[in-house]
Amino acid sequence: MVISTQPDWLSTDVVDLAALTRWGNREGLFGAVSDITRIGGGTQNVVLRLRWDGRDLVLRRPPEHPRPGSDKTLLREIRVLSALAGTDVPHPGFVAGCTDTDVLGVVFYLMEAVDGDNPGEELGEPYRSDADARHRAALDTATAVARLAAVDHEAIGLGDLGRPAGFLERQVPRWLDHLASYDQVAEYRGNRLPHVAELADWLREHQPEQSCPGLVHGDYHLNNVLLDPVTPRVAAIVDWEMCTIGDPLLDLGWLLVTWPEGADPAALTGGPLADLGGLPGRAELIEAYAAHSDRDLSAIEWYTVLAGFKLAIVIEGTYARSLAGEADPEVGLRLHRAAVARLEYAATLAR
Repeated sequence: MVISTQPDWLSTDVVDLAALTRWGNREGLFGAVSDITRIGGGTQNVVLRLRWDGRDLVLRRPPEHPRPGSDKTLLREIRVLSALAGTDVPHPGFVAGCTDTDVLGVVFYLMEAVDGDNPGEELGEPYRSDADARHRAALDTATAVARLAAVDHEAIGLGDLGRPAGFLERQVPRWLDHLASYDQVAEYRGNRLPHVAELADWLREHQPEQSCPGLVHGDYHLNNVLLDPVTPRVAAIVDWEMCTIGDPLLDLGWLLVTWPEGADPAALTGGPLADLGGLPGRAELIEAYAAHSDRDLSAIEWYTVLAGFKLAIVIEGTYARSLAGEADPEVGLRLHRAAVARLEYAATLAR
């Protein structure tokens, strides 16, 4: 058995390579762990790319200071990625998961590394030079989430992942309560977001009949996909921690409300891709989804308004924490402005 040396930058509080290697041996992974690099900033989950037993893998675990529900979240991801094997949904292949917290102190799992470009980061070819490639890959973000919505969640063993009954009815009161919880931050106390009451009333009054229950990614946008470096398409959907069973049209609404329009320095998602130009408009995304789905999209504006309502409240939490000195003030202000912009856009749709 060969145990690799812990890199200088990698604290054993994050991953104890000796313990990881012993566990991997029991799972059929042998040899040294090497070429370890950290992906992302690590403020949420810790994500490491590594080489092990001749394979490029990614290890995902909770943050260095886990939250109370961190292990439960990772267990959900393990379950979802395992179940998606064999479907036509683009996703990282699940390799192995560890639910024994005696190994690393937390739940963690390994998945196949996916070669691909994140639209929210620096892009390579063909996307840098080919507008048609950018357009086709961007359209495939709608196609990919339509494929997710078409999966028979019961057949793949995810029938009890969420509570689809009353999914839409729960959304407005849930997120109003969430917004109200920010008043616990003395520096924030009082609603600082526009149109909230107006949009809550509109959403209740215009709620459509719920779409057929299915898998909902829960945070579907350009920064949560990887684009194939050869063929303009989605190579993988990533970050499955919010996945549940509900109304899948909320994912399309989420994609639409986060969609960047032109070169926008304040874009929440996909800024580097949008800066290069050539992206489809929202109407084209809806058409691409419709071509791969039999769902009724006549109320898609309602889902887009709901997505904007929910997203604004979620990211406003960072602003509230920043006022209390618990988050970066610049990031908090930027997200507050983005929350206001999402609500302004949602209000325009509702009118």
